[in-house]
Amino acid sequence: MKQPDRSSEEFAGEVRGMFDRIAGVYDLMNFAMTAGLHHTWRRRAVELARVGPGSDALDICCGTGDLALALRGAIGPEGKVVGSDFSEPMLELARAKAGGRGEPVEFEWADALELPYEDGSFDAVTVGFGARNLADLDRGLREMARVLRPGGRLVILEITRPQRQPLASFYSLWFDRLVPMLGSLAGDSDAYSYLPESVRSFPDPHTLAAKMEAAGFEGIRWLLLAGGIIAIHSADRAA
Repeated sequence: MKQPDRSSEEFAGEVRGMFDRIAGVYDLMNFAMTAGLHHTWRRRAVELARVGPGSDALDICCGTGDLALALRGAIGPEGKVVGSDFSEPMLELARAKAGGRGEPVEFEWADALELPYEDGSFDAVTVGFGARNLADLDRGLREMARVLRPGGRLVILEITRPQRQPLASFYSLWFDRLVPMLGSLAGDSDAYSYLPESVRSFPDPHTLAAKMEAAGFEGIRWLLLAGGIIAIHSADRAA
């Protein structure tokens, strides 16, 4: 998939269409691409979100719902968990997954750049593997700050490019060559060619932290996992 200009309406439409197409193979491909480690990374993100009984949490770009369901497990029945996404096929799978587990999570359509929630609605906002798909990352971060309560927690879990060898060479082989091949086997080579392209265009951990600060966050930290392939940023909304 040739990545269109992010400032164009075409970008959001193409990305939405891509996720609509791959919804049925999304979980399987995530498992194959990460050897199942993506669940461990999501659990770490939940720990960094510092949620507990009675918390209200929003998972943006929720996909098939795994991170939102992990948040529900930490919060328990007392609080509220909302998962939002702009792909209805992804949301349908998330609702089915939650229903099968008996987990009360509200999965609903929303544009991450114009969230349909009031100011200060949540104690925590998370984004798992979705921030790099935003057409306007700065605007998205400002929306996340807006819907958080003062002192509320933001956690961004994302793929990044390792800088040290031999992981840098392995990453290049895996994400730039083998992942698109897996996508071809799954029936959508364009979607999984977009993945390495989107990671290349996403800010490095230092730059993302600076963008978070500019959007109104403080106490920004990040954790590198899997040899530097995964970055988890956490921060608090400034009071």
